Amino acid sequence: MPIANPILPGSHPDPALIRVGDTYYLANSTFEWWPPLNLHRSTDLRHWEPLASPITSAAQLDLRGDPSGFGVWAPDLSYAHGRFWLVYSDVASVKASFTDCRNYLMTAERIEGPWSEPIALNGVGFDARMFHDDDGRSYLVQQTCDFREYKPPFAGITLTEFDVDAMRLKPRTARIIWKGSGHGAVEGPHLYHIGDWYYLFAAEGGTGYDHRESVACSRSLDAASFEPMPGNPLLTSADDPELPLQKQGHASLVDTPDGAWYIAHLCARPWRSDADAADGDGMRGWSTLGRETALQRVVWDDDGWPHVVGGRHGLRVVPSPDEAAAVPDAPAEPVAAGTVVAAGFADDARLPVGWKTLRVPLGDAARFEPGRLTLRGQDSPCSVFDVSLVARPWTAVANEASVHVDFAPWSFQQMAGLIQYYGGALWSAIVVTWNEDVGARVVEVVRNDDNVTASFLRGRAPRVPDGCDSVWLRTTVDIDRYRYAYSFDGVDWKDVGVAFDARMLTDEYAEHAGRGFFTGAFVGVFATDMTGYGAEARFADFTYEDLGDRDE
Repeated sequence: MPIANPILPGSHPDPALIRVGDTYYLANSTFEWWPPLNLHRSTDLRHWEPLASPITSAAQLDLRGDPSGFGVWAPDLSYAHGRFWLVYSDVASVKASFTDCRNYLMTAERIEGPWSEPIALNGVGFDARMFHDDDGRSYLVQQTCDFREYKPPFAGITLTEFDVDAMRLKPRTARIIWKGSGHGAVEGPHLYHIGDWYYLFAAEGGTGYDHRESVACSRSLDAASFEPMPGNPLLTSADDPELPLQKQGHASLVDTPDGAWYIAHLCARPWRSDADAADGDGMRGWSTLGRETALQRVVWDDDGWPHVVGGRHGLRVVPSPDEAAAVPDAPAEPVAAGTVVAAGFADDARLPVGWKTLRVPLGDAARFEPGRLTLRGQDSPCSVFDVSLVARPWTAVANEASVHVDFAPWSFQQMAGLIQYYGGALWSAIVVTWNEDVGARVVEVVRNDDNVTASFLRGRAPRVPDGCDSVWLRTTVDIDRYRYAYSFDGVDWKDVGVAFDARMLTDEYAEHAGRGFFTGAFVGVFATDMTGYGAEARFADFTYEDLGDRDE
């Protein structure tokens, strides 16, 4: 049965794919979301099981202060010397010409752990990976930043020798092995030793619509020894705005036990509104789902170069390992199509895998009970420090989520509810709060659009009836618009009468606003209390439902 792309829908960028025995493992970026490092495993490249993060405490990694879109970039998995190796970057800021980041390494004999404590490696550039050569030597390969204004900011791909016994980089062994093929922003390197050649897979052109994956090779690991593949890039969507998979690049290579080859790569599935089409401005669309993980079959030519089956644009549906490497005659159903209902809060009194908080675990600001979550109000969703927010990514461009909340605010500076969140500067929410003018709890809708905050109901905000403990809240997304509704009994729903533009929750809008443009849209619940008294909100019966994709 063919494999439909994307294999991991909704906010799963920068995939690093490996195989150990007959099991495949994937790592993805998580940015400011906690727990960091999305890990999955599969035995058929089609069905993916989420795994718990190796990082379990803020003592291991504290992301407070990292802006939206920063934090954990491009983690990488490898396996050598009888253990898994996990490398990841914490990018704290990009100011002036400087990129302040730190790369870390953890190891474990089993993917489930226990994992070693993080070892700090260096901060010369992000997208760091371990490469383990056939002779037993190991290296760190990474993108390299150059803050000098008279040099390209992406200096090239650097290789540094790593001492496996001492578990540290060897001083003065770093060398740039490739500076790219001229498209700029060379990053996301993955190095492989296949036969007599070293193959370097690297992304170029930036992670937007000019993204691409290029290949270079060398017979050695000497400085400047890699030569580009004729006919690069291996994969791209840059030259065709009509492709269903856009922004393709940042790939990693894997072989199957039977000798077939695949790459996992990031992609996006933007939508365009009728107004966008009428403008004719060349805008490719809006990516509410952020960047996702896709898979392509790869074959090798007689000269030893890789090629994507179906051509450099890739395919929406690819042959599975048990099929011939040919373009399928008929499409398969997309993975994210149809109706998928995600359960609410776990019954084992902890945050379920797939749910995220911001920057650090919530600790005593959250209590998990069977089917219920209690949040103690902290900072607003704009904060980069202590925010009581729990969310999950959208996995289809049309979706619906609902929850009911018990909350007894006594100040307008206290609110709790259902939130649509892209980043601290880009979010909206339907909340229960206090209105001192009427002396009662009310339902309000708040939006923060590029740090301009607006309340939409104001004097017409519906008053919560006396004796009503629970307020039901709902948000419904119809591709380019989304709405909010509320109910005081869970049966009779009332729309708030305002339709919101979903473009605000996209990578493209965030990039335009300069607010980090990597994460995609998330939906969840939050509680804010600016009074410092820590008012608690109790949430239950959270549901999320995919209603379909734009290309069904």
